[in-house]
Amino acid sequence: MMIHEVTEIAGANKKRKRVGRGRGAGGKRAGRGQKGAGSRSGNSRMAQFEGGQMPFFRRMPKMGFTNANFKVRFWTVNLRDIVSHADFAKGGAVTPETLIKAGLIRDTSRDVKVLGALPEGDDKLSTKFEVSVSRVTDNARKLITDAGGSVTETGTRRDRIRGVDRNADDRSPKNLTKKLAKQKWHARRQEAFAKGEVLKPKNKK
Repeated sequence: MMIHEVTEIAGANKKRKRVGRGRGAGGKRAGRGQKGAGSRSGNSRMAQFEGGQMPFFRRMPKMGFTNANFKVRFWTVNLRDIVSHADFAKGGAVTPETLIKAGLIRDTSRDVKVLGALPEGDDKLSTKFEVSVSRVTDNARKLITDAGGSVTETGTRRDRIRGVDRNADDRSPKNLTKKLAKQKWHARRQEAFAKGEVLKPKNKK
């Protein structure tokens, strides 16, 4: 018999472990340990139980859905920064492209919002601007138009989806999302309740 013939069959047949038959037979505790719930009959625990430590699924980062990715981010520019810049000393068009050229915003990766803060001591504009950006605050709009300028708000992606016209007096969304439709329905129901009426959804009888 050669050595490779011995090792080929070595371990092929192994006696089963006779648990609970004393230390000489393979363990007096039958592989269950000394005490605790695991040594009792009828014990069952979840497969992912880790002995009471912080479970792995609670330690791992959560990658679920979040609306944070869809938050509208703006480059904000104050009127005082525009007025004090040499490129806008004589007025002119204020657009994302001209603001980038002047170094007041970085790029077109975000929408642009013009704020109404003026230089210290000034309460009105003396320069005429034609502003065309995504958003203009009401205070900035009033200052620009009072100086003879014009304001055109192109709106954000969210405004376009919701059907909001930023240049109109009525800026309420025309394309109601599910959430906005629900809010509108609750407002109507509250008004009906105040009048002593009961407003029911159309799909209910």
